[in-house]
Amino acid sequence: MVDIVKAMRWNYVSTVASEGNYGESGVDAFIQKSREDGGLCISQSVKIPREPRTGEFDKIIRRLSENPNARVVIIFANEDDIRRLLLAAKKANQTGHFIWVGSDSWGSKISPILNQEEMAEGAVTILPKRQSIKGFDRYFISRTLENNRRNIWFAEFWENNFQCKLSRHAVKKGSGIKKCTNHERIGKDSSYEQEGKVQFVVDAVYAMAHALHDMHKDLCPGKVGLCSKMDTINGTLLLKYIRNVNFTGIAGTPVVFNVNGDAPGRYEIYQYQIGNNTAEYKIIGHWTDHLYLNITEMQWPGGTQDVPSSICSQPCRPGQRKKTVKGIPCCWHCENCDGYQYQADTYTCKMCRFDLRPNENHTGCVPMPIVKLEWSSPWAVIPVLIAVLGIMATLFVVATFIRYNDTPIVKASGRELSYVLLTGIFLCYATTFLMISTPDVVICSLRRIFLGLGMSISYAALLTKTNRIYRIFEQGKMSVSAPRFISPASQLVITFSLISVQLLGVCIWFGVDPSQAIIDYEDQRTTNPKKSRGVLKCDISDLSLICLLGYSMLLMVTCTVYAIKTRGVPETFNEAKPIGFTMYTTCIVWLAFIPIFFGTSQSAEKMYIQTTTLTISVSLSASVSLGMLYMPKVYVVLFHPEQNVPKRKRSLKAVVTAATMSNKFNPKGGLRPNGEAKSELCESLETQVLASKQTYISYSNHAI
Repeated sequence: MVDIVKAMRWNYVSTVASEGNYGESGVDAFIQKSREDGGLCISQSVKIPREPRTGEFDKIIRRLSENPNARVVIIFANEDDIRRLLLAAKKANQTGHFIWVGSDSWGSKISPILNQEEMAEGAVTILPKRQSIKGFDRYFISRTLENNRRNIWFAEFWENNFQCKLSRHAVKKGSGIKKCTNHERIGKDSSYEQEGKVQFVVDAVYAMAHALHDMHKDLCPGKVGLCSKMDTINGTLLLKYIRNVNFTGIAGTPVVFNVNGDAPGRYEIYQYQIGNNTAEYKIIGHWTDHLYLNITEMQWPGGTQDVPSSICSQPCRPGQRKKTVKGIPCCWHCENCDGYQYQADTYTCKMCRFDLRPNENHTGCVPMPIVKLEWSSPWAVIPVLIAVLGIMATLFVVATFIRYNDTPIVKASGRELSYVLLTGIFLCYATTFLMISTPDVVICSLRRIFLGLGMSISYAALLTKTNRIYRIFEQGKMSVSAPRFISPASQLVITFSLISVQLLGVCIWFGVDPSQAIIDYEDQRTTNPKKSRGVLKCDISDLSLICLLGYSMLLMVTCTVYAIKTRGVPETFNEAKPIGFTMYTTCIVWLAFIPIFFGTSQSAEKMYIQTTTLTISVSLSASVSLGMLYMPKVYVVLFHPEQNVPKRKRSLKAVVTAATMSNKFNPKGGLRPNGEAKSELCESLETQVLASKQTYISYSNHAI
């Protein structure tokens, strides 16, 4: 019966037993066997009292209905209890709900299901495999009251079988029962069917006979009749001989017993089926050491062939784990493996490895897709477009300066530092391509070098220029002698010294932490694992990036300070005013960059936003310098060549003297807008300074 339940894939059943040795021991054996095999749970285990009270069977049906998922009921009960149980189920309107699995006490009997066949539809029952004994039929049919007087129960059987009474006094008027004539014949005047257990009764008698015979041979060898050793039979010894018998039974099957005293199990399996207005017990399989079941021949309530379910909990879907109910291993709740978890086994969810994410149904882990900034991405197209335009403009300025290298405006702008500054501007634009290229060791190394180098070159050149102007006019306050280190060579040395600090810092960084490309699996590890990505990038953290740009920022701030200090220089003197406007604008650009860059550190689009923001900020800084410092000069050189002529020459001493006199007679001039003075003397001095501008620049660039 356990094998039948397992074959049907039922794991949640109830049991009903008639009180007494047969029913209780049968259910206990079923429960014990189900525990040994595992995977089978008992929902309700109900006992039918020997003398059930009114409503007892209704109460049993209510208990069996408490767990509607447990549709299968295992029955070890007598015929009368089975009949009354089916009747109670019918009253409770449970037709077709319960699937009964009956023991051999039900078998293929009609009496338990008479007039309630629909309640028994689909019931699976078992009977020991048997064979009709023809000799017994001949013997039993020939029995009469005259030739079978030794059987004290035969007279009672005769009356029940033929519905008559042997005594005339027992016949009551109007009862419809007649007096027996003694001429009735079994099988002729009544229906007859051989009892199914005849074979086993005959074999049991022979087993006893063989045991006694073997016992007599051992205890009374050569003696006819019982000897003194068998005068009183030892039951324990006789049982040993019974268990050792081995002969062919009346049906041709061997009769043997195992160590537990059980005969080999041979059963036929029936199912009660209703169809085409007929109802019958149909053989659907057999059991001899193992189960054979023809499931295709089985039919269930309603005429369907779909096996009804009797399970506590439905199987969990893929990606769900079972959370068992305490004490009932067949019952569980299904919990989703969510987030980055996957179903490791039936009862466990585990986290995927850091570089993996769960698949679609969370039954395993798959590699996380690797992303990088693509050239075709809108986040890359705009910075590249700006960089390309900037590089073209820079090359155009360089070509113009080379073409008109000896003209006064080019000379006056300080050609050496101009070319250095243009180199820095070009590198700023070129950095965009390094930031968008696919990261590897070479690209990451170049990023470390050139990301800060272009800005360092630009601001080092601008700082040197503003410092030179500041020192000249500060020197003019104290003496007419020229300040030191204002020659082109000195300016280049100062500029490259400032640049070397940046390169030295990068070299130290390479020594401490060599550059490499890494895959960051945390950068885009979103709440939804479907959107998580690994980011291929260089091992430059936000802090390292700030340190890399920090020196350039320091140069920029210092240059801005000098630009503020030289704001009182006459408007047309050298490049103080354009440099000042350049630095103010650059500071605004980088002040806007900082909150955007760090404010998006938690964004899923962090890589794209930060890279785009950084490259555009660097390009805008370069564009501001290029536009404010060089485009006006290029415009004059190309479109107003009449203004690109040398002015009246003056000596450096005259220029410095004019600056000194300007500060002397107009001490607050530096505080006025554009350094303008109102006195005639100051206006005269300013005119002298303006007139000697070209002479001073030319002299300072070549003569000093």
